[in-house]
Amino acid sequence: MNIGVDDAVPAISYTATASATRRASDHTAAIPPSTRRSRTRREALLFVAFVAPNAILIALFVYRPFFLNIYYSALDWTLGSANATWVGLQNYKEFLTRDAGTVLTTTAIFTVATVGLSMLIGLGLAVVLNRQLVGRNAARAIVFAPYVLSGVGIGMVWTFIFDPVTGVLSAILRDARLPVPQWFNSPRLALVMVIIVYVWKNLGYCAVIYLAALQGVPRDLLEAAALDGASRHRTFTSVVWPLLSPTTFFLTLTTMLSSLQAFDIIKIMTPLGQGTSTLMYSSYIQAFGTYNRAGYSAAQSTILVVILLILTVIQMRFLERRVHYS
Repeated sequence: MNIGVDDAVPAISYTATASATRRASDHTAAIPPSTRRSRTRREALLFVAFVAPNAILIALFVYRPFFLNIYYSALDWTLGSANATWVGLQNYKEFLTRDAGTVLTTTAIFTVATVGLSMLIGLGLAVVLNRQLVGRNAARAIVFAPYVLSGVGIGMVWTFIFDPVTGVLSAILRDARLPVPQWFNSPRLALVMVIIVYVWKNLGYCAVIYLAALQGVPRDLLEAAALDGASRHRTFTSVVWPLLSPTTFFLTLTTMLSSLQAFDIIKIMTPLGQGTSTLMYSSYIQAFGTYNRAGYSAAQSTILVVILLILTVIQMRFLERRVHYS
């Protein structure tokens, strides 16, 4: 029986592969057990040499303070005092029965507003900056610049802008014969003011991430939608937006964690926390403000960590199901 070339090639390839596998097995079997153990030991030591420094640093500067904070949360301890009294869960009970309503509501409003507005406005800017415009690169740099600026500097500049007496915004409103809001005296306006500044600072980050995702959308899908007669709105909602779901999931997770830990702008613009006492800033005020209650502050910090963990698990467990990676 004649064997064609097409029939011979797979047989030859299989024979060559089997021979190579056999030679490799013979070579491995020829290595003495002591040599294999020595090689394994060297690889293990190399792994430890690379991992140990980072593991030690993380243990000292992350996990050790975290567990110490949990311990301090069970103490009635005035910051700077040499004595502390064990109170167990009393600090948690006091927070949940006295301050939780106001602090958690303020935290929720601030987080939802900053995350939602940053992502919404950032997406709009990304769509605009993805088009062929004059000065597009300069506009991208200008949009992203506030994100890399110091929060302290941004807070000081915007404090001057919102100042009801000498501020730029108040001067514009007076020239237009409009009432000048007392941003710093009203708790509600103070929270709105801080939200505006925080969104302005972080929307550039969302815009750049969304812009990178938009540039990764396959052109053939957009061309196919155009050939089918789909409008820009229909193309965006039916084609582009589903492809942006991994980016939206990533931004939701990172911006939410960032907003829950916001501190610098709140500290500069509202040092007393009038209407802006989020859980993060309330913990700071309790420990380093007028109260000096280190144990109560540690309890609030522990609750914040628990909230961060719960929100992260919820997003990873449920929101990721709506993410389309292809």
